[in-house]
Amino acid sequence: MKSSIAIGYLLLRGIGDTIRVSLTDEPEKEVIVAKEILKSLKLRKGVKIVSCPTCARCNVDLLKIADDVEKRIQNLDLDISVAIMGCAVNGPGEAKEADVGVACGVGEGLLFKKGKIIRKVKENEIVDELVKEIYSLS
Repeated sequence: MKSSIAIGYLLLRGIGDTIRVSLTDEPEKEVIVAKEILKSLKLRKGVKIVSCPTCARCNVDLLKIADDVEKRIQNLDLDISVAIMGCAVNGPGEAKEADVGVACGVGEGLLFKKGKIIRKVKENEIVDELVKEIYSLS
């Protein structure tokens, strides 16, 4: 958190052209975090994933869904936002704000594209169908 704030502050002021984020993790994850900082600052294109922290209303394995989607689109060079939301209460509103997204319910999810519901899919189809919609924007 502290690194992203400090790095963002410097980069937005045109100071520096190389970043290094130190994590207590595998070195490859440092590269991922650095890319996410650059995307957040709009200094690099890429898919931005927005997901909820989950709560008692979440009835799907949202962490696995978000992780699977992220792995399948990590090298995609699109400047879009993808919402992966865990419930039918707040999820639809936030998914509508993204270029493409899903709001999950009990064993299913509603897919959104450009603010419109496009279809309902079963829980075991969410990742595949969401990834298809993401790639359709390229």
